[in-house]
Amino acid sequence: MNLLGIDFEDWYHPELIKKYYKQDSFEPLIVNAIDKIIDWLRKNDTHATFFVVGELLEFKPELLDKILENGHEIGFHTMFHNRLDETNYKEVFSDELKKFSELTNKKSKGFRAPSFSLSSTTSWAIDILESHGYLYDTSIVPAKTRLYGIENAQHTPYFISGKSLERNDASAKLLEFPLLTTNFLSKQIPAGGGFYLRALPLGIIRSAIDKINKINQPGTFYIHSWELAPELMPKISLPFVDNFITFYNIKKALDKMTKLIQEFQFTSFERYISDNKNNLNKYNKPKEFC
Repeated sequence: MNLLGIDFEDWYHPELIKKYYKQDSFEPLIVNAIDKIIDWLRKNDTHATFFVVGELLEFKPELLDKILENGHEIGFHTMFHNRLDETNYKEVFSDELKKFSELTNKKSKGFRAPSFSLSSTTSWAIDILESHGYLYDTSIVPAKTRLYGIENAQHTPYFISGKSLERNDASAKLLEFPLLTTNFLSKQIPAGGGFYLRALPLGIIRSAIDKINKINQPGTFYIHSWELAPELMPKISLPFVDNFITFYNIKKALDKMTKLIQEFQFTSFERYISDNKNNLNKYNKPKEFC
């Protein structure tokens, strides 16, 4: 079994767009894709976790019911898609968690940091997540890229703490689900979604899933809502490299992800945790997982 997270964010949220286009006056578009995405999951008998940017729930509260009533899970992706290392963001993070809890009737127990910005300088987020009753995080990519990554992090689920981002901490309570990676041209690279889903041949991604599944561990994937609904992603002007990373093969993402969820089993983080308590407890046994 593998894990599918949908980063439910609008076209103006990604870091490579946000630095050129301020979001002060943009009306959300991606909320109009919720039925398309849920229908796609239903047709492929797959459950997923929607990591939602909170302001989209404020704009369209019925997103919550559509996600939960169809058997999916809702997770937190910050209120405005802020990186954890943005100036003074630590001071507002707890308030944002409270706000999201109100918007979701306390249903959210999982977090993904925008741009995978959990690092040694932002490890403060782990204690705050724990204090708000969160059970897991999925913000670690065990490969170093231009924008993110912790190169030496563990590749299978582990309990994470502020003092141990890379390896299991037997005293920790927050479960980490690191994103899938693979070895390509003698270098460890991401393979679990985003640009790498769009750029890598399917054969390489399939091999990476097979490899981690053979040791009875999940491959953790993500896909952006705007990759599932590229018709709602305006073709805006960006510098060459940022444009390439953002838009390359965007119209092929849905088809590639469809082939993967038809070939391999995927589920939400919530369902995986519920079904695999014994496997997860082999490190330690916080009461939340017993």
